[in-house]
Amino acid sequence: MIETLLAAAFLAGLAGGAHCAAMCGGLVGIACGRKSGAAARGAWWGRALAYNVGRVASYVAAGVLAGGLGAAGLSLRATPLTQQSLLAIMSASLILFALYLGGFTPFVRAFESAGEILWRRIQPHSRRFLPADSAPRAFGLGVLWGWLPCGMVYAALIAALATANPLHGGMVMAAFGLGTLPNLLAIGAWFGFVVRLARARSARIVCAVLIAAVGVFGILKAAQPATVAGDGLCVTVPGIASLANWK
Repeated sequence: MIETLLAAAFLAGLAGGAHCAAMCGGLVGIACGRKSGAAARGAWWGRALAYNVGRVASYVAAGVLAGGLGAAGLSLRATPLTQQSLLAIMSASLILFALYLGGFTPFVRAFESAGEILWRRIQPHSRRFLPADSAPRAFGLGVLWGWLPCGMVYAALIAALATANPLHGGMVMAAFGLGTLPNLLAIGAWFGFVVRLARARSARIVCAVLIAAVGVFGILKAAQPATVAGDGLCVTVPGIASLANWK
């Protein structure tokens, strides 16, 4: 199911770009110092891209940590019920994405307060990178602002945690981060088409339905009992079915 999860994470990042742009778009434009003139615009693109590379790098690092934490939990109690519970959690995170895209933002924004304690410790360090007048400074700023409290990011981290795999967790967060990239670059560069598309209710509803369908499918599969084959455990979930020698 990892391929489907990556596609859903990318789609969630892309369709939720208006939320990301509202939180970070203005900051990027101001911090990276967009000015008129062809040379200035070219330099701005370099700084904006460096900022976003740093931001996505933080997402990936958080995803690796979350996936590692999930793997540790799975190794401590590797039972059919545990594996199915992780699948249910992963699917629930996709439904959380869908609720946000459908306009039920309180379900996602409630998570943002959870990261405020960590952010209060990180945010003062961002001042050393301001103004972000060079690519290295913009990259450093992006690395720190990647930890800005964001309910969408936390929902993606829940999915990364439920993969119970550091590599897959990092991949989930990379897919989500890449999905947010077009909107942040678009709003920072004053290109409105992508942002208008992300804000279009019809487009958001379509994306929400697709992501929710994947989430509901996962929960239905998680509700099915696992079967035992020989000496191993076989979890009957297409795409992630695996045989492990649990004795």
